[in-house]
Amino acid sequence: MPPEVETLETVEPVEGERVERTARRALWWSIANNLVGRVGTTLMGIVLARLLVPEDYGIYAAALVALSALLSMNELGVSLAIVRRPGDVSRIAPTVKTLALGFSFLLWVLMFAAAPHVAAAVGSPEAANVLRVLTLSVLIDAMTAVPAALMTRDFMQKERLIVDTAGFIVGSTTAIGLALAGFGVWALVWSALLGNVVNAAFILHYSPDHHPFGFRRDVARELLAFGLPLALASLVIMGLLNIDYVVIGAQLGAVQLGFYLLAFNLASWPVNMFSAPARRVSLPLFARLHAGETGASDAFVPVCTLLLLVTLPACLVLAALARPIVQIVYGDTWLPAASVLPWLMVLALVRVIGELVYDFLVALGSSRSNLSLQVVWLAALAIALPIAARKGGIEAVAMAHAGVAVCIVVPTYAIVLHRAGVSLRAVASQVLRPLVATVAGGVVAVGVAVLIPDAFARLTLGAALIGLVYLAIVFPMRRLLKSPALGAA
Repeated sequence: MPPEVETLETVEPVEGERVERTARRALWWSIANNLVGRVGTTLMGIVLARLLVPEDYGIYAAALVALSALLSMNELGVSLAIVRRPGDVSRIAPTVKTLALGFSFLLWVLMFAAAPHVAAAVGSPEAANVLRVLTLSVLIDAMTAVPAALMTRDFMQKERLIVDTAGFIVGSTTAIGLALAGFGVWALVWSALLGNVVNAAFILHYSPDHHPFGFRRDVARELLAFGLPLALASLVIMGLLNIDYVVIGAQLGAVQLGFYLLAFNLASWPVNMFSAPARRVSLPLFARLHAGETGASDAFVPVCTLLLLVTLPACLVLAALARPIVQIVYGDTWLPAASVLPWLMVLALVRVIGELVYDFLVALGSSRSNLSLQVVWLAALAIALPIAARKGGIEAVAMAHAGVAVCIVVPTYAIVLHRAGVSLRAVASQVLRPLVATVAGGVVAVGVAVLIPDAFARLTLGAALIGLVYLAIVFPMRRLLKSPALGAA
């Protein structure tokens, strides 16, 4: 018999029970990592909001659009081939490193030259030099593409906690110090860049293996066939998460963009807190289950249920108590952000599910399905958001974002999941109780808003009552935490 040819699709069988235990431990470490990170980031954001002005945030947001665009495609999607591959990666890793760094350098050079035009296009011409410096992060990201992928593949979330904490401490200390010294928007830029450098140093230290640069044409063809659809999908996702910044910056200016950025950052709290740790585990887990005897489709339902179970109450609290949260935490200067937040919480909920669906489809090798989903979403936003900005400002933009997510994106997700073998009936039966609890909590929130005028009392009592009502209704679902399927997730 001819020898077996190793390709990206050649994967080694894995012991399902061992993988499940490892994934479970990694998930808890990832949750701890995000808890520490989100608490720290929130506290830093509160301090910086008192030291900086909305225009600083608006300029920084304009530069972030360009950085997000580069990061979405700088490694051409090829590093995910390492995450998806349980076996030896020495055949593909050198080519991954070369492709990632080479293309990242090309992108940065092009962005450096085009910075004035890009800054003007997003409504902040003064952001050109900010953009040039901030986008150096793509080179740092490329240098760590393979080591970071190896850490994710091997469920090294305990080490990621150390990596991310070190970067946060250095970055936040730098940001606050420079803001106090009067550096304005540059406090955000230099702190972000320095934090990325520290992260990279720790990732290289903890990497389970180190591979040299190299290049093989046959491997490059395989990698690009796998990665390019993902890179394009990531670029479209970047468009999804930044097209509102572009529209607001161009039509409404940097100050309104600063208000919107604050609201969007608050709305991203549940995404970063719950979805981010799950993503560091879900992709390698789904991939290994798909490669073994256990079906990845069977694991999707409990993972999705758990994510919704914890995400729904967080979204409800932030939406229902938006005004007292912004007023008390950030000050009256930032109150225009409060009207935007409830609509962005609807978007946040869809984002949490969308990121899980994305990883699920990647694990199944359905890169093109991901790309089609994101293109539909972006096309709808490209039509809706500019009209909304002209008609009703930043609040109308947020409403349009939420409307597209609910009316177009969620049904599309349902169709794709059904075709991938996921039982929509099982998903609906599991999430019904959390949805009922969310509605009940919303009724309580309305009552608190009507009866209690004081902002602090409304915030504390409202959050407590919403939490109690929600927990009382979903308490019978505690058995879900003990189910074998959730243990696998």
